[in-house]
Amino acid sequence: MFVINEENLRNIIKVWLNSKDDIEDSCLEQAYNLANLPFIHKWVCLMPDTHTGKGMPIGGVIATNNVVIPHAVGSDIGCGMVFIATNIKYADVKDIQTGNGTMIQAIVGNIMRSIPTGTDRYKTKMECETMDKAFNEIEKYKADIDLLPLLTDAYHQIGTLGGGNHFIELQVDEEGYLCIMIHSGSRHFGKEIGDYFNAKAAELNKLWYSDVPEKAGLAFLPVDSEYGQRYITWMNLALEYAFENREKMLNKVCEIVKEQIEKHTEMTVEFSDKINCHHNYAALENHYDKNVWVHRKGATRVREGEMAVIPGAMGSYSYVVRGKGNPESFHTSSHGAGRLYSRTGAKAEFSVEKVMVDLKEQGVILGKKNKLDVAEECRFAYKDIDKVMAQQTDIVDVVRKLKTVGVVKG
Repeated sequence: MFVINEENLRNIIKVWLNSKDDIEDSCLEQAYNLANLPFIHKWVCLMPDTHTGKGMPIGGVIATNNVVIPHAVGSDIGCGMVFIATNIKYADVKDIQTGNGTMIQAIVGNIMRSIPTGTDRYKTKMECETMDKAFNEIEKYKADIDLLPLLTDAYHQIGTLGGGNHFIELQVDEEGYLCIMIHSGSRHFGKEIGDYFNAKAAELNKLWYSDVPEKAGLAFLPVDSEYGQRYITWMNLALEYAFENREKMLNKVCEIVKEQIEKHTEMTVEFSDKINCHHNYAALENHYDKNVWVHRKGATRVREGEMAVIPGAMGSYSYVVRGKGNPESFHTSSHGAGRLYSRTGAKAEFSVEKVMVDLKEQGVILGKKNKLDVAEECRFAYKDIDKVMAQQTDIVDVVRKLKTVGVVKG
């Protein structure tokens, strides 16, 4: 970790990398914008997977005094990870033929038939405890009439994966056990909330003659204002929805894994060590003896002893970690490997054939309806996850290292 401390900065920036040379110019510019905000508590943090985002870098962490910043939470509110381990050794099932290919091929195929991916959704209304609760407390949401249709729409997206960097993976840990990892968030629901309140914040900042530059994309809302409270209410709803979304997908994948393995073997599948964590959100926490709003955008909370998940890119390694409670990072780690190429850049640089050959050579089964954009999420488009992990040994301890053996993408 090194510190950026310059005369033109109101606050310092702590970076979990070797030097400024490791940060792209646009990401560094965004970090400088953050450091000059008047309500920053202590300093700005950049995690080792940091890269340019919208307004605030992905892999960025700030603590603020009495304000929330929609773009410092991210557009996919509640995006995060869920993980669970099994008692099944991968070696004991990988070569079993099922009638629908190998065990992993059969599981991947069943997942694709059972869980909508990309822009697909359920045609019928699904059960959703989060939305049932929202309708029971509808008075909390009525002021934002433009968002109300999202509450009904959300019933059709609960338990769906989405696209982009979201995935469902079958993985094997270093002891040979089969594990499940899912990356997804609040889907269209959270994005609309984020866009709506960022626009409101931008309008209000103009009225207040805010000295936060409009071009920085860091419009804010005081937490004691009406719109600040409304944003927090909707954000928390999106967090609950994202959590339930991952839980529902995990339950379905567990059912498929259990059904397939127990159908074709005499083994009984058991599950353990579940983790479900967000990496796009803001929360009121106490740091350095002050209650502040910690914004984690593409960053994961890792209090002392807290378990979290840090995924790599498709076909790479992923990690289950235990937090050390590092106060300098506001108890935060990276959320993944971090992009080296934009999605457009990755498609231009890496061919579909190159990516498919690479996955085949690694023995990874890919489930994806449209493979033309597969390069967007290939491992070559991301930083080396092992190098990222090496930069944050003061933040987390590794509990499990996992390798992809099967992946479903949108």
